[in-house]
Amino acid sequence: MNTIHFVGELTRTMDVRWHSHDEWELVYCTGGEGCFHFENGLTVNYHQGQAVAIPPHELHTNSSEGGFSNIYLNMETPAFPYRTAFMVSDDAQGHMGIAFSQARFYFLSDLKRRELVLGALGDLIISYMILFRDNRDFSGPVEDIRSLIIQNFADPTFQLDEAIRSMPFNYDYLRKQFQEKIGLTPLKYLTNLRMKKAKSMLSAAGSGEHSIAEVAESCGFRDALYFSRVFKKIYGCSPSDFAAEEK
Repeated sequence: MNTIHFVGELTRTMDVRWHSHDEWELVYCTGGEGCFHFENGLTVNYHQGQAVAIPPHELHTNSSEGGFSNIYLNMETPAFPYRTAFMVSDDAQGHMGIAFSQARFYFLSDLKRRELVLGALGDLIISYMILFRDNRDFSGPVEDIRSLIIQNFADPTFQLDEAIRSMPFNYDYLRKQFQEKIGLTPLKYLTNLRMKKAKSMLSAAGSGEHSIAEVAESCGFRDALYFSRVFKKIYGCSPSDFAAEEK
């Protein structure tokens, strides 16, 4: 359950000082507009009907020329598949804003089962934020991963896991999205590209143009023996046997 630990309301016509939080902060703008500035240089503009999610320990400030009115809440471990700050717009019916307002109301109430209600509202708010953010086509990050693989599959130093983990999304979530859209995990997609190039080179190797070691290195493998094991597992024969058959 996405438990809400604190809910507040802030109306300002001046800048908020630089600060950070130990938990995720979710901010919903009920009026006006503002801009969050982050220490890493990121800026997130927002206005009425939009929400901003800020990760723990991210130093930030909030500025506004005309003023803003925000409801903000703190959650320790919301089930977000993201790792950086982001902004999301409410739907036409204002469902997300209603949930934020209800969270504010129940946080201030003395309802006996307040924590249970806040937990349910926390789940609802997180679901709205993920849904409204992910209404966009998720092909962007998936295509970014695919492009990285295509550009680097022949590089033996390419670290696929590190490349994916460096992206501003949850690692497991990205792998799942990639597999759903491409039909393969990122690793299998990388391996397939390497093996296709290997088959092409080994066909030429049949005429003596490339050695097995050269093929392995050109296809992103530092170890020729490991390359041979992977090749045999996929195609049922060793690279040398395949090259011999191509003669």
